[in-house]
Amino acid sequence: MTLEGLFVPLITPFAADGTLAADALERLAHEVLEDGATGLVALGTTGEPATLTDAERAQVVAVCARVCREREAPLIVGVGTNSTATSVAALADLDRRCTAALTVVPYYTRPTEAGVLAHFRALAEVAPVPLIVYHVPYRTGLSLGAGTLLALADLPGVIGLKHAAGAIDDATIELMSARPADFAVLAGDDRFAAPLLALGASGAIAASAAVRTSAYAALVTAWRDGSVAAARSLGHRLAALSAALFAEPNPTVIKAVLAAQGRIPSAAVRLPLLPASDAATRAALAALAEFPAPGTADDWCYGHGGATLKR
Repeated sequence: MTLEGLFVPLITPFAADGTLAADALERLAHEVLEDGATGLVALGTTGEPATLTDAERAQVVAVCARVCREREAPLIVGVGTNSTATSVAALADLDRRCTAALTVVPYYTRPTEAGVLAHFRALAEVAPVPLIVYHVPYRTGLSLGAGTLLALADLPGVIGLKHAAGAIDDATIELMSARPADFAVLAGDDRFAAPLLALGASGAIAASAAVRTSAYAALVTAWRDGSVAAARSLGHRLAALSAALFAEPNPTVIKAVLAAQGRIPSAAVRLPLLPASDAATRAALAALAEFPAPGTADDWCYGHGGATLKR
């Protein structure tokens, strides 16, 4: 199984009273798939899973699974903590409604790289679905070397890596040149999506894509098909949009933009996050205004549906 294309990590919309807005989540899931996403990510960082109750997390997965089933699209579910035993238990609760589990490198504890390998080996041995390792050093406090990343790629049951290292560094270059052919690297740091796609990433997990899915889908398609000039130009413009959307902690600005578009009922987030500032929201909306609306004649609609998850 290989992963290709654009996967959108969905926000979790809340009503004005702070409750989960399941209807809005379902609409948003349909919209991003309609606009060119290959699949969805439920309970990623963008979905604020740490502040959801167990019942709310189950509801989010159920909604996303239903939409993906209707549209025959893959679903990735975020699972995992800095406890191996807790992560094993969470994986055991997954079922075949999802295609793969996005499992974060253990955070806060700061294990050795050998410990990270042992952690993922233990998860892969019991997981009912394939694993995608989420490497995000600025959240975990642990930057993995190329040797460890390549060792993870060799683990049975680990099919890919969400790479959000915050840079194109030496480890990234070595990983992209030496990874196994059947191991997918997905760009996970929105501002670095274009250069990682240029190095051979098979797709992206991009939170920014929730606000203009068609443009990010076109970026993945352009690099895949060798349309270098178009990909480079679009990549520069999307990097500026992503910078505006991440000017304050994710997903606060993305939620503010979606609320301003009328796509979710409120921009509410849960503590310890605070809502996006008016200044950040205005800047993001101004950056977004530089892009054509979905479905217009000027929209980047070529290649929709061309990025797939292959078995």
